[in-house]
Amino acid sequence: MTSSSLPPSFESTDLDALAREFEQQASGITERAEWDALRVEWLGRKQGRLRTLLAGLGELPAEQRKAWGRGVNQLKQTVEERLEGLDAELRARERRAERLALAEDVSLPGRRPHIGRLHPVTLVTREIETIFRAMGYSVAEGPEVEDDFHNFGALNFPPDHPAREEQDTLFLEGGLLLRTHTSPVQIRTMMQRKPPIRIICPGRVYRNDNDLRHSPVFHQVECLMVDRGVTFGHLKGTLEAFLTRLFAPQTRVLLRPSYFPFVEPGAEVDITCPFCAGSGCATCSQSGWMEILGAGMVDPRVLAACDLDPEVYSGFAFGLGVDRVAMIRYGFPNIRMLFDNDQRLLRQVRA
Repeated sequence: MTSSSLPPSFESTDLDALAREFEQQASGITERAEWDALRVEWLGRKQGRLRTLLAGLGELPAEQRKAWGRGVNQLKQTVEERLEGLDAELRARERRAERLALAEDVSLPGRRPHIGRLHPVTLVTREIETIFRAMGYSVAEGPEVEDDFHNFGALNFPPDHPAREEQDTLFLEGGLLLRTHTSPVQIRTMMQRKPPIRIICPGRVYRNDNDLRHSPVFHQVECLMVDRGVTFGHLKGTLEAFLTRLFAPQTRVLLRPSYFPFVEPGAEVDITCPFCAGSGCATCSQSGWMEILGAGMVDPRVLAACDLDPEVYSGFAFGLGVDRVAMIRYGFPNIRMLFDNDQRLLRQVRA
């Protein structure tokens, strides 16, 4: 096709030159934005250079249109194929960049994993278990969902006792309840085997209570010894041995008369304040003493309810709140801090 036979608007158009120009532009493409600009320049629907060439096809003489159209379409096909190849190259490059961005740099020092720590309540519970195992006791466990007999009846709670009310106890359907103490484990143990019995009963217990110093779910450890000839002196000696190991060798123990339905006689047990060593501080209200647990001799009616002859056997029992001990041990001002799962706090706790 000679330029002299073309309309004036096509006389200066050289398709081979356009192909070389396009290839020169395509060879310098390295970014997606450059590729988009090149595609719009050559294949754009409104101002694309190839569309402009095809739009002027009607200006040619009829006998020349076929040859011109074939030449423009060949150029268009060349442009499209080259752009597709560039698109594939850019996509591969983008995928590699994405993989590199996500890849681990093996030349960097390894990341140290966060090391988990035991919960303060678990630490205190294990420490108590260790102390009692050394004294010849075993660990006994029982269900957290109990019935009235094991939780109240066998423990000598009268029918009108406040603990049987919904304001104190979480009741379930079918006459069941969430145990309010681990004492039902003592009942089950005494009903299943004969003395001598030396056990501690750690576990979760539940009360309908929730404030700064109380939680609806907390932890107890109760101790039970039943045998022939067990006296209050055995109870006092066991308490002193246990509490001096749990807190400090110089800890003193004070027993004050108190009432619990399942022991007779009963006592509240105080220790010298761990924060001031008995000299008096705000924590112990300047008294030098801190209440730590309740104790007493097993009531004969409790022994009888478990088919143990109170004329033959006697025993003592006591229990303490593990959460309270953990608060004292680690200086927590609020019992809720034990259950907030704050990793910053747990990382500071050491055995």
